[in-house]
Amino acid sequence: MSHDPQNAVDYWKANLRLIVGCLIVWAFVSYGCGILFRPLLAGIHVGGTDLGFWFAQQGSILSFIVLIFFYAWRMNALDRKFGLHEE
Repeated sequence: MSHDPQNAVDYWKANLRLIVGCLIVWAFVSYGCGILFRPLLAGIHVGGTDLGFWFAQQGSILSFIVLIFFYAWRMNALDRKFGLHEE
């Protein structure tokens, strides 16, 4: 494990970029597709309902679950890159 202060700063910056990216995707899917863009998505049908309603009810939940796994995968990669992984 490295105790270099610059390594810690770089690790934290990479972590924050990942968190902000995940939050942007989450906000777009939850608020954008489920609320703001719902009228635009109303003409597209998925599973017997329109796409906007689907995003508001199920799509945002499924997207959030995918984001959790993506975040864990990327954090493991960052930990390995910065020498902080578990052995």
